[in-house]
Amino acid sequence: MAQTTAEIFDLQGKTTGTIVLPDVFQTPLRPDVIKRAVLAIQSNRIQPQGRDPMAGKKTSAESRGTGSGISRVPRVKGGSGKAAFAPFTVKGRLAHPPRAEKIIVKNIPKKEAKLALSSAIAATAEKTVVASRGHRIDNIIGLPLIVDNAIEGLSKAKEVEDAFRNLGFDAELSRVKESRSVRAGKGKRRGRKMKQAVGPLIVVVDAASLINAASNIPGVEVTTVTNLNTEMLAPGTHPGRLTVWTNGAIKKLSSLYGETRQ
Repeated sequence: MAQTTAEIFDLQGKTTGTIVLPDVFQTPLRPDVIKRAVLAIQSNRIQPQGRDPMAGKKTSAESRGTGSGISRVPRVKGGSGKAAFAPFTVKGRLAHPPRAEKIIVKNIPKKEAKLALSSAIAATAEKTVVASRGHRIDNIIGLPLIVDNAIEGLSKAKEVEDAFRNLGFDAELSRVKESRSVRAGKGKRRGRKMKQAVGPLIVVVDAASLINAASNIPGVEVTTVTNLNTEMLAPGTHPGRLTVWTNGAIKKLSSLYGETRQ
């Protein structure tokens, strides 16, 4: 049975009180449902692509038939004898080109999507699940990690880093910084030059100033509790992302997700 209460910490890492956890934290871990929900979210970002129906066919090439000692592949008219049109020829058509009409969006039932999100939220409170994703939680003072709402007022990256240091995130932030590397391949000239590990997620009620402050810290992401989705809590379909909750965000979970025991 998961814990029903958790401690609240201030930005100096000191306990200021306790809070009753919402029932959503009692949801059993369902990695299979979480994976389906994340893939459904990712599929909505895929851009449909297709080919011109006449691509590779704008030629007068015809086969010369048999009796000439050459293959019956379509050839351009004239003396060159250059092959064209056929799928295996240079600049020929594609045998099975991608079609823009293909349905690439994956949908799942609303109840299943809600179960996936609830399960991903509950996974953030399980130390074994969080550690299995590679997060350094040896010095983390508690899970689920709940901090005072004062963190929402931070406006500088240094203030956020100092708060993380007091909460025991030194090893985690170092892990993300050391993982940064230049991407191999063409992706580095297409707006995704750097690769890095996934760091902590901060869930707040109002992210107006904090989102700009935390954007300069590698791996750290900020979201409001109303915009929370399964992919944020389970990047790459793997649940257990290291998550920092504010006191206000925890209180709002009950009204948003209600009873979720299965």
